[in-house]
Amino acid sequence: MEFLAISDEALTRAAEILRRGGLAAFPTETVYGLGGDAFNAAALAKIFEAKGRPRFDPLIVHIASVAALEKIADLSLLDDTARKKLNLLAERLWPGPLTLILPKQKTVPDIATSGLSTVAVRFPDHSAARKLINLSTGALAAPSANPFGYLSPTRAEHVRDQLGSKVDIILDGGPSKLGLESTVLDICGPLPRILRPGATPKEAIEALTGPLAAASSGAAAGGAETGPVSPGLLKSHYAPRTPLSVYSLESLLSLPRENTAGGGRTAILFFDGPSRDAWLAGQKGGKPAAFRVLSEKGGALEAAARLFETLHELDRSGFSRILAQLAPEAGLGAAINDRLRRAGSGC
Repeated sequence: MEFLAISDEALTRAAEILRRGGLAAFPTETVYGLGGDAFNAAALAKIFEAKGRPRFDPLIVHIASVAALEKIADLSLLDDTARKKLNLLAERLWPGPLTLILPKQKTVPDIATSGLSTVAVRFPDHSAARKLINLSTGALAAPSANPFGYLSPTRAEHVRDQLGSKVDIILDGGPSKLGLESTVLDICGPLPRILRPGATPKEAIEALTGPLAAASSGAAAGGAETGPVSPGLLKSHYAPRTPLSVYSLESLLSLPRENTAGGGRTAILFFDGPSRDAWLAGQKGGKPAAFRVLSEKGGALEAAARLFETLHELDRSGFSRILAQLAPEAGLGAAINDRLRRAGSGC
């Protein structure tokens, strides 16, 4: 396994590996991706094997320009309304953390889409990722570069520690800017539908498309026979190895004292500084639990960027459990809470 800082030489080396059917982990603005040639079924099989990912869970295909979209998606199958919404979303929100579900081109192997007639496509807002895509084959299937179901990687070191020699090359681009996966939006139906909340808030999409269809659960979005139509829809996902439970602030503050002290073995993850302060004000005597704060001032963007990084750190620290406070539900808070609930083992 090669571990290289981002440079022109490193990108050229990684592109060579990808063209030969190898795997490359690379940074995006959301999290680190595990990339393989989107047109090479054997390379895509390596992604599933490296991650331990079930074959029914489709991959996201990354492109480096809107012009490349028609190589992946059959846009002729969209009606006029969906085509207009696609054009507006691509103009305003690409490149960026938005994945679109679109009709699939036959040139995309079925393994990339888990046999579905649709494909998930994203145009990342990261110059190194786009250069790598262009230098390789023009389209890379790239789920998050972590073992299936575990915490997403926001640093190259996370990839190295979790996947190691299962990846041919890891490109180190420093910490992820957003630290939260893309929003997945299905525009093939009568109304657009968010399948996975993410780093593009619902409100930003609705401002362009108008009303969205009601959100689907993982089961509704896929089903026992077809599986999910989007990554990240399984009930248990994005999980640390340490058991994690989620709470509203009110529920957290009302827990019996012995449930939050933990003799130093319990860690509490607060959304903001005032929530931590309210909890500390109620603590009297005994050894307090450890705590971390995602954003002192309650900034959703900062909290999202620090979520997986902080969970990685807590997971390495030997705690017996993690209690996590839910964020306010608006904007990026919905995506933060989605990840926490899927990571949780109960409330």
